[in-house]
Amino acid sequence: MRLRRSVSSVLSVGLMAGLTLVAVAAPGSARPAPAKHAVAQGYFGAVVSDTPESTQAGIDVLRRGGTAADAAVAVAATLGVTDPYVAGIGGGGYLVYYDARTHQVSTIDGRETTPAADNQNMFLDPATGKPYAFPTAVTSGLSVGVPGNLAAWQRALQRWGRFSLADNLRPAEEVADHGFVVDATFRELTRENAFRFNQFSSTAKQFLPGGDLPVVGSTMRNPDLANTYREIGRKGIGAFYGGSIGADLVNTVQHLPLAPGATLKPITGPMLLSDLSSYQALDTQPTHVNYRGYDVYGMAPSSSGGITVGESLNILNTFDLKDMDKVQALHHYLEATRLAFADRNRYIGDSRYVSVPQQQLLSPQFAASRACLIDPTKAGASPVAPGNPSSPGSCATTPAASTSDQENHTNHFVVSDAYGNVVSYTNTIEELGGAGIVVPGRGFLLNNELTDFNFTPTQGSAPDPNLPAAGKRPRSSMSPTIVLQHGKPFLAVGSPGGSTIITTVLQILMNRIDLGMNLEDAIAAPRASQRNSATTTAEPAFIAASTTPGLQALGQSFAVSDTSPLDPTIKIAPTIGVASGLEFKPGGRVIAAGEPSRRGGSAAAVVLPTCYCD
Repeated sequence: MRLRRSVSSVLSVGLMAGLTLVAVAAPGSARPAPAKHAVAQGYFGAVVSDTPESTQAGIDVLRRGGTAADAAVAVAATLGVTDPYVAGIGGGGYLVYYDARTHQVSTIDGRETTPAADNQNMFLDPATGKPYAFPTAVTSGLSVGVPGNLAAWQRALQRWGRFSLADNLRPAEEVADHGFVVDATFRELTRENAFRFNQFSSTAKQFLPGGDLPVVGSTMRNPDLANTYREIGRKGIGAFYGGSIGADLVNTVQHLPLAPGATLKPITGPMLLSDLSSYQALDTQPTHVNYRGYDVYGMAPSSSGGITVGESLNILNTFDLKDMDKVQALHHYLEATRLAFADRNRYIGDSRYVSVPQQQLLSPQFAASRACLIDPTKAGASPVAPGNPSSPGSCATTPAASTSDQENHTNHFVVSDAYGNVVSYTNTIEELGGAGIVVPGRGFLLNNELTDFNFTPTQGSAPDPNLPAAGKRPRSSMSPTIVLQHGKPFLAVGSPGGSTIITTVLQILMNRIDLGMNLEDAIAAPRASQRNSATTTAEPAFIAASTTPGLQALGQSFAVSDTSPLDPTIKIAPTIGVASGLEFKPGGRVIAAGEPSRRGGSAAAVVLPTCYCD
């Protein structure tokens, strides 16, 4: 098959091959959910996302001749309906794009920004001078950053789309109007947020029907969000960035819609309509490293993902992991991220506000100065000190400091099209459920991204690059990644998971490139995340693996994380990340792979399938 067969021909072939195009639901009924598969293979474009409805939205756009950018907007908008606790126009994200016409990788920074009235002390309680407790800061108007997702969608369509924003929002409008079927995962995520959601009348109305958790098998509709999308389609993103939707958002931040009998007294925020109208999604240059002959592209600051993944790869590049046994390979993986996170915390923040030594951090010379600290016979003692990227000639380090990372829940999806374009896109509203506040009458949750700032200085006598400032973007760990081989797409990967995103992406790349796993197994493999802490967070399956005694003999220690960061009495799944990926094979074949089980499993699909292989 030839990749560049016309799209109309692709559709004809797909129909003749017996592909099921989902029928339009009758008004008032939920659209039947497409079958959910973790792995698919085929031609002419692919999507992997969290929900079958969002994946189907992307596939439908691709079948109509849309580009990967068009499909990405349709997927993201639909996730705002079906995966609203981690996605939507109330948040922000980062998009990495491979343009088949120019053979270039580009990035868009749609990260949220701090309102103009905020400053370095925004998370200090004026009554005590001490930082607010993290749960207090999260569930508040103070934590809400100016959302960037919608501006990023529009910018991606301006650069690479064939269809209008209105056209690409329509699949999400249909799902929001007709509803989707509640599954056990959606109910569980609602349970974890039920107390917070009950504190706000608008949130309880949308997600707690009759005051109770949604029933598995019931239909969840969001007509307010459908109408919001339609208004954006008619009026453009100005309706959000300065218009009536924005005015409602600002009013919500300033006057929180507390429910009668609410027991919380959340802090309001200072956001103004002018903060929205001045927002811009930024065209940025990707990070780039070469790892064993592969060109790896990621997000530059305000994300720390591209640099930290890149530095870790550079460190690992100094060792031959294929010649090591698996215990030593995993030991070197854990030690590489232990070191890279020390450098991340010391040097990376929003590069419009702080000087980030990106070139030096990603230099082979600096990687060598860090790699020489890895002892194959024992684990490092955290917190290890950051290196000196301006003088990387030796193993000397600067005084140690550590920091806490509070970001937790996100979503990631990948898209390719029949033209050869590729998208890797991570977006989020930060904590599961964001700030917990639905904008009344608009149907979307607000983010709490500003809690990704450090509340107080964390680097001792050294400057902290991630303190709040007016207009600043908080440091993120989101790591959407595209890998080229000989100038052509090889992989597109990414994951949610807060600061564990970096380690998840790195571990998948190592599994695929160094350990010889196929993409499906590289994603499904048990995970561990070392972020310059005394104990490595690990999944139970990783701890149960045969390699763990050998790692423990080297001094590695592991612990499971299974409680909510907002309430330790709430149990959560002890998993790390929900990754999705594409691998590009000869002849135009694409392998689309997601999670077989984490967070209910992923939904993978291709335009013209040769198999669903899970």
